[in-house]
Amino acid sequence: MKKTLAIILALVMILSLCACGGTKKEEEDASGGYLVFTTGGETGTYYGFGNIMAQKVTGTTTTYVAAIASGGSKANIEALQAGDAQLAFTQYDVMLYAYQGTNTFEDVGPNDSFAVVAALYPESVHIVMLNPDIKSVADLKGKSVSIGAAGSGVYFNAIDILGAYGLSENDIKPTYQSFGDSVEALQDGQIDAAFVVAGAPVSAVTSLAATNQVYLISLDAEHADKLVADIPTYSKTTIPASIYGTPEDCATVAINAVIIADNSVADDDVYNFVKGVYENLPQLLDAHAIASNLSLDLASSITAVPYHPGAARYYAEQGITVPTR
Repeated sequence: MKKTLAIILALVMILSLCACGGTKKEEEDASGGYLVFTTGGETGTYYGFGNIMAQKVTGTTTTYVAAIASGGSKANIEALQAGDAQLAFTQYDVMLYAYQGTNTFEDVGPNDSFAVVAALYPESVHIVMLNPDIKSVADLKGKSVSIGAAGSGVYFNAIDILGAYGLSENDIKPTYQSFGDSVEALQDGQIDAAFVVAGAPVSAVTSLAATNQVYLISLDAEHADKLVADIPTYSKTTIPASIYGTPEDCATVAINAVIIADNSVADDDVYNFVKGVYENLPQLLDAHAIASNLSLDLASSITAVPYHPGAARYYAEQGITVPTR
């Protein structure tokens, strides 16, 4: 049933894309594959930017890509396994959990049925509030905090950061909400803070900031350095005050967003996806600010999981060698 629904959604999206935007294809070009690209929640960067990339690839290559909303990283990997999608967004750490069969994937064991397409951009950890009196992660003790859907990438990031400050899930009043639901709960005063992990700007947070003074909790250097040393998939980053109109820049950590493909996807289609994205960066940047982070160096930087042969072929044409099976 899920697979049938995904295919129907893909066809609807493809027809929509062909009718309203992108480069019109000649009839003889209609030989490429049809790929369902599972992204994230409708108010997150995965979904917004995923649709932009899907339109660009569909409009400039012979491969048709339809981006659909989803529950995020873990759900996307499960969708690939179920055959409900062929491309997926995921956080780097969640991808490793699946590949190695650890953490949330411990019960199913290692999964090598997918391969890397590209590492795209850093996803910043936002700890969002409307209350300026919460100054530190330590101040979240005893507070109502949204930490993402159980088993999601956001959830594991929240647990990591709380742990760096000596806190656990039991030390807060946790709720398990999507970005959009978290923003609504903040606005209604139902929660004190929310973890949002995505490439800035995040539309859900931007919408909140349009009518409220938003605050972000910074991580102090000592705890951020320890977190990065203990879990090298994180890196330190800054969310500028200008992004959401916060009183000051936010010092935080980030983890890379990655696109993966099922091993069964044709090499030509994955090649077309990478080519369609990286040979149209100016147009992507016009459509979404997150595209400023994209580069071939970052795209080809993963070493812990093999790349899909189609992606490796495109990188090889650019003089870049990536690991494959």
